[in-house]
Amino acid sequence: MKKIAIIGTVGIPASYGGFETLVENLTRYNSSGVEYNVFCSSFHYKSHQKKHNGARLIYIPLKANGWQSIAYDIISLAYSIFLKPDVILILGVSGCSFLPFFKLLTRAKFITNIDGLEWRRDKWNSKVKRFLKFSEKIAVQYSDVVITDNEAISEYVFNEYNKDSRVIAYGGDHAWLNTEDVFTTRNYKSDYYLSVCRIEPENNVELILKTFSKLKYKIKFIGNWNGSEFGKKLRLHYSNYPNIEMIDPIYDLQQLFHLRNNCIGYIHGHSAGGTNPSLVEAMHFSKPIFAYDCKFNRYTTENEACYFSNESDLAEKIIMHCELSLGVSGTKMKEIANQKYTWRRIAEMYEDCY
Repeated sequence: MKKIAIIGTVGIPASYGGFETLVENLTRYNSSGVEYNVFCSSFHYKSHQKKHNGARLIYIPLKANGWQSIAYDIISLAYSIFLKPDVILILGVSGCSFLPFFKLLTRAKFITNIDGLEWRRDKWNSKVKRFLKFSEKIAVQYSDVVITDNEAISEYVFNEYNKDSRVIAYGGDHAWLNTEDVFTTRNYKSDYYLSVCRIEPENNVELILKTFSKLKYKIKFIGNWNGSEFGKKLRLHYSNYPNIEMIDPIYDLQQLFHLRNNCIGYIHGHSAGGTNPSLVEAMHFSKPIFAYDCKFNRYTTENEACYFSNESDLAEKIIMHCELSLGVSGTKMKEIANQKYTWRRIAEMYEDCY
């Protein structure tokens, strides 16, 4: 049996976050030949259970995000050495600057998912960007296996570092609930578009809101509006439009299920970060998807979605869809999701790397 240590997440059980959901499902669909040990932040959990989905949980008394994240990852790495694992799976690059040192202390295979080119994100200042770029370089150079979640990032890694990577995306089928799993009902009228994201400039939030402020069609927009001055400013301005409903984050899968299942189309504005979990989740609902035109989204949807690059472009696509029933069919999105974005398949691909 192979012993795997997983580093770089808040932990499991997962309540939010792409990496946390990944670990939740890696442990859920693990084979009998794999033993998972997952490092968790003790600050995030009120009760510190010892096991979840058969995985051993190890708690570190630091926060997994923010300025403590680097120390959190480094301490987790140091602790993992004493577990004598066969594989150390690192999610994200923030703690990878010390990877050369830790490689001297263990024979474990190091596998790193470098995430979505975090150093390029607009939210970081220049010093943080330089540090994350350096950590990414070290992670790629010293990892035995590099995992990227999108073909575009795989191309970047090869061109930038001359190193091949394994492309493994995310599952989204956990968002689609079977009838027997749905205990609550929501009477949502199917007359709205839906968007779900972190409220950040790179997700083209303002572009989407501006577009719908000039249209008669409804949109329900879910995000952390109160998490930044940017979000608060947008909420103050656009909440006055009767066709725009700005909803705070929802972590209840059943409520999200109803919102996704009843919408007439999904708007995806992400422009960075590789394969986005909220997009692959939406693809499982057989709804038309209108995605911002970038390489990441085109690879994820295999060029089968409807793409926009500015306000007038999105407005034209929405009008054509509503008035003329033209545009993209959601059936193709579901087919792609079933082929590529199921957690059982993703878990098997990770185990192939071990």
